[in-house]
Amino acid sequence: MQEAIPYRTYLHASGGRGNDGIGIGGSNTTDVKTVSKTVSENAVVVFGRRGCCMSHVVKTLLLGHGVNPAVFEVEEIDEADVVSELLRINGRKGEDSGGGIQFPAVFFGGKLFGGLDQVMAAHISGELVPILKGAGALWL
Repeated sequence: MQEAIPYRTYLHASGGRGNDGIGIGGSNTTDVKTVSKTVSENAVVVFGRRGCCMSHVVKTLLLGHGVNPAVFEVEEIDEADVVSELLRINGRKGEDSGGGIQFPAVFFGGKLFGGLDQVMAAHISGELVPILKGAGALWL
């Protein structure tokens, strides 16, 4: 019996382990720049911990709307580096601005939208589709 080869949009922040994704961490500053590059090059990006069920829910909801989000899986050891880079992208200095970024973090059109609760609230209120169209993730 033949097996289907899955189409993967997962980007692994694996700290340089393996060659199946993006390496984050260590002293190589160009690796941290891949976070901002991922945000700027994709209409929808979901940052989440590896194996997080809430990240899966966000991805499934977006797939149901016809959006194929880039999913950036963050390893526990790389979490601090990724969060600091996401805060920099979002224009915050750190935790003193009223709270940090929590996973899953969803970016639409290069801007932080929020987490699972904000995405679900927008979906329930009917605001999610216009936001996705504005971000360039939906054309119809």
